Amino acid sequence: MTAPLTGYADKISVRVGEKITFKVSSAGPNPYNATLVKIVRGDPNPAGPPPKLEDLSDLFDGRFASRVQHAWPGSYGLVDGARAVKLPSALAVEAVIWPTLPDDGPQTVLSRRDPESGAGFALVATPEGMALEAGSARVVVGKPLRARVWYRVWASADPRTGTLRVGQQPLRRAHAIDDEGDAEATAALPLALEAAQPVLIGAEQAGDRPARRCFNGKIEAPAIVGLAAWDFARRMDTMEIEDCGPNGLHGRLVNLPTRAMKGAAWTGAERDWTRAPHHYAAIHFHDDDLHDCGWADDFEFTIPKDMRSGIYGIQLSCGPHRDVIPFFVRPQVGKPQAKVCYLASTFTYQVYSNFSRGVFDEAFRRRVADWKAFPNHPDEHKDYGLSTYNHHRDGSGVAYSSRLRPLLTWRPNFLSFNDAAGSGLRHLPADTHLTGWLDRMGVAFDVVTDHDLDEKGPALLASYKVVLTGTHPEYHTAGTLDALQTYTETGGRLMYLGGNGFYWRVALSKKVPGAIEVRRTEGGIRTWAAEPGEYYHAFDGAYGGLWRRSDRPPNLLCGIGFSSQGTFVGNSYRQAAAARDNSHAWVFEGVKDELFGGYGFSGGGAAGFELDRLDHRLGSPLNAVVLASSEGHERSNFVVVHEERLGMVSTVSGQPLAQLIRADMTYIEKPAGGAVFSVGSITYCGSLPHNTFNNDVSRLTFNVLNRFGELGLKWPF
Repeated sequence: MTAPLTGYADKISVRVGEKITFKVSSAGPNPYNATLVKIVRGDPNPAGPPPKLEDLSDLFDGRFASRVQHAWPGSYGLVDGARAVKLPSALAVEAVIWPTLPDDGPQTVLSRRDPESGAGFALVATPEGMALEAGSARVVVGKPLRARVWYRVWASADPRTGTLRVGQQPLRRAHAIDDEGDAEATAALPLALEAAQPVLIGAEQAGDRPARRCFNGKIEAPAIVGLAAWDFARRMDTMEIEDCGPNGLHGRLVNLPTRAMKGAAWTGAERDWTRAPHHYAAIHFHDDDLHDCGWADDFEFTIPKDMRSGIYGIQLSCGPHRDVIPFFVRPQVGKPQAKVCYLASTFTYQVYSNFSRGVFDEAFRRRVADWKAFPNHPDEHKDYGLSTYNHHRDGSGVAYSSRLRPLLTWRPNFLSFNDAAGSGLRHLPADTHLTGWLDRMGVAFDVVTDHDLDEKGPALLASYKVVLTGTHPEYHTAGTLDALQTYTETGGRLMYLGGNGFYWRVALSKKVPGAIEVRRTEGGIRTWAAEPGEYYHAFDGAYGGLWRRSDRPPNLLCGIGFSSQGTFVGNSYRQAAAARDNSHAWVFEGVKDELFGGYGFSGGGAAGFELDRLDHRLGSPLNAVVLASSEGHERSNFVVVHEERLGMVSTVSGQPLAQLIRADMTYIEKPAGGAVFSVGSITYCGSLPHNTFNNDVSRLTFNVLNRFGELGLKWPF
């Protein structure tokens, strides 16, 4: 379903002097307005501080004609050069396929057809088995294909006699299953096989959209005999496909089908595709893949030279409809505008983008309407692509996420949950609990993103006294981890104000702009599991999964690591003995109670949902000091993460399961005056706005930031 007003930008981060371009779809009959805003607070809960989007229309204010721009999911290979090449005297096509939804309607494996006249051909998987469509004629095997089974499929057509043939053969036969065979028919002459059109692999051309009848499953070694033979084991880290035939009919992949997938030749002897690419010569296509919507540009904005670093947005309005497209303005490397740097978790935002949770029921809709929250929910707009937390329609996990589409979950005032005890915010909206707090405390800060840090490296952070994370910096590259480790080891001070951080490894590729890849390999809390043998990223060839599986657990950077997960419910911290000693009492100056944090706008408490704990066995420094630990987590609501468990009750650490369900607030001194302060809870920042920011969680966070940043500020209450 198309949203009445939405859009996206060509970048998520820019610096002064750079241009950012916006692409908008508006169904309104009248023009829409676009104005610049600064995003300070994005929680619509009427019980808390109101949302704050500062009007900057003096810098940008435009009015533009409305037009609807569509997203067209469905991945396929496109060989545009085939338009100019004629078929051999007779048609013969073949491929190896692994269908995942064989009972669905027709799904095209290989085609070259004119969508208007019908001339050309298509090799099609149907509920009745393989079919050849040639001109207006059709022949079908009549034996259903099995799901997740490799088949050799083929077809031929003789334009002189009108003879059509099609066949299928499983590479592994199953006892008492009749799924092998071929069929023949004679078509009326003349047979309209020729069409000056591109070849499509995994789909066919359509008149009203780029492609139709998209295939679900893997395709390997498609070929048109005498014309082209595509080898998917080549150019694996790109979206290009290489033809080994005589005509060099190379092509490109549309909408990010999954590469580095095990093919029909895979034996299990080699699990790294870079060492045996011929074992990974298949591509997994899906009818709900989406990469670049390809929308036309509507307007652009050049960042003024005096514009401060921060979180901004273009606010769209047309009649009753509203939207905000966020973007980040970062400072130039080595030219900070403040002592404090907020690191926006844009890798994590992107991985979760458009997460359809299946929770948008009538009660949730009423809350969204009553609070005037962001109205467009991924449960109702799956045409804008899925999250890597979703499954494709064929049950396989979503391995890629793109930013070149409307990102509904990035909007301020977007609710992820109908949270009975709070607001139900995640990711960027939840992180505005922190940015709103910084605004209220009078703390000037710069913003850099994960994407910036991966590209620029440690130099981007070197000038800052202190770097803050948001609520959930879960996904990272080697580049971002290296930069943060270098920063803290050379005098920098890090405040990790979230939970389940630095957990999964992701890959980027300059050859596939706008996309991010994640492989959900062995272990870890996850919504789907990668197939055996498909653990290495296509983008960079690196082993995917948890950073812990690459011997780089979060504890090495921030002293604590993911330990347990529960429902979206928060509880309290209790101060440890170290909180009152001479070395650490400054953290709790002005904090009234030993038990604190049992309030907030994320699950009703500062310690909840996903919790991190100290563990020296996993690399927590020996000088790490636990200042407080959470308590009150109902055993029925929380589970210990998979990687900590060995059996029903035994654990890797040897500790009882119940002892692993906690968040440890931790302080670590580092070389050259560096330090790390970690809270170990996703819901922590949700407590900052409680009582209009005047509370114990707010106070101790202020104390740490004030000292780490050498700000010299006074507590404002």
